Amino acid sequence: MKTLYFLRHGKSSWEHDVIDHERPLKSRGYNDITLVSNYLKSKIESPQKMYVSDATRTLLTAKVFQEIFEIDESNFIASHRLYDFEGLDVMHFIKNIPNNFDIVMIVGHNHALTALANTLGNKFIDNIATAGFVQLQFDENAWENIKNGTTILKLFPSEIKS
Repeated sequence: MKTLYFLRHGKSSWEHDVIDHERPLKSRGYNDITLVSNYLKSKIESPQKMYVSDATRTLLTAKVFQEIFEIDESNFIASHRLYDFEGLDVMHFIKNIPNNFDIVMIVGHNHALTALANTLGNKFIDNIATAGFVQLQFDENAWENIKNGTTILKLFPSEIKS
């Protein structure tokens, strides 16, 4: 069985004069990802590997999750291949994950994550919100074979804010 977590980066800032790849998080982005990560801590198993887009906003988002889940630095991998907005590169990346990992997190961008959650899962998601989380499960032993999974959990910050 393979479990795939998608985590969209937190709300990013447009206040800085930087290229898209270097945009940081807004304070709301930090607050939302902290809220979501703390909520998930007791509800999901920790990922064995975190694969993260190398964009500034995704790295900052993933670092919050990594800290809350106490994930070792050796299990935190940044990749430019995940700086993808369509999903083709992310899907290719997922299909090539080593099979000795059963629970993996991808921290990335929309529209790629929403498209993949809808392609691979069995519940339609209109849009994965910033700092949104989706858990998919597959009755497969090899990442290259995943295709028809079950959407186990969808969680957006707005659903848990008080």
